[in-house]
Amino acid sequence: MHLSPAALVLLSITTAVQAHYTFPRLVVNGKAEEKDWSVTRMTKNANGKNGVENPTSGDIRCYTSQTAANVATVPAGSTIHYVSTQQINHPGPTQYYLAKVPSGSSAKTFDGSGNVWFKIHTSMPVVDKNKQMTWPGQNGYITTNATIPDNTPDGEYLLRVEQIALHMAMQANKAQFYLACSQIQITGGGNGTPGPLVALPGAYKSSDPGILVNIGAIAPDAYKPPGPPVWTGE
Repeated sequence: MHLSPAALVLLSITTAVQAHYTFPRLVVNGKAEEKDWSVTRMTKNANGKNGVENPTSGDIRCYTSQTAANVATVPAGSTIHYVSTQQINHPGPTQYYLAKVPSGSSAKTFDGSGNVWFKIHTSMPVVDKNKQMTWPGQNGYITTNATIPDNTPDGEYLLRVEQIALHMAMQANKAQFYLACSQIQITGGGNGTPGPLVALPGAYKSSDPGILVNIGAIAPDAYKPPGPPVWTGE
C-alpha cells in the first residue's frame, strides 16, 4: 500500500501524539483518585500531551493549566504511583518530589515557588536482553512506585512526578519532561528535615548530564539523574 505525502504527514503526527502521555491520576496504596485531575492539577498538555523540553522554563515545575478541586490524604510510608494516559514508551528516569505548603497557605492554591522542593525517589536504568538501556516502568501504563518517607513531617504538600524521555536527549533541549503535581496532605509522619531544598525552575540546566545525554553511548551506572540527591527520611 502506498500512502500520499499528506497521509504520511498525518500518520507521523498521529504516531507522535500516541507516543506522548500525561499522568492524570494519583494512586495511593493501590487506590486511585476518583477521576482524572481530581487531586492532580490539570496540565497544559492534557489534550496535546507534548512534554516540556526547556528544563529552565516555568512549566518545569508543574506544567499546570489549573489547580485541582481536592486534596488527597496520604499517610507517611504510603506507596504511590500515577496512571498514564498512554504507554510510557520512552526511555528515561522517573523522579518524585515533594514541596511543603507554607503555613497560612493551602495545597489548593500554593504555586510551589521558591526553594521548597526535595526529591524522594529516582529510578536508574539497566541493560535488557537486546542490549538496550531501559528504565523501570518503561513500556507500561503506570509510573514507577515510590514511597513517602516515614519521617516526612505532617502537613499539606505538592507531590510532583516526572518521567524524562531521553530518546532524543543527545540534542540540547530535546529531552522531554512528562510531569504532574498533586495536592496532598501527609498524615502520621515524623520529625525529619527534608532536603536539600531546590527551586523549580532552578534545579535543572539544559546541559546537565542527566538531561543532555546520549544514552546509547554510556553504561547504565554512568547515568546521572538531574536534580538534588534523594532525601531518605533522616
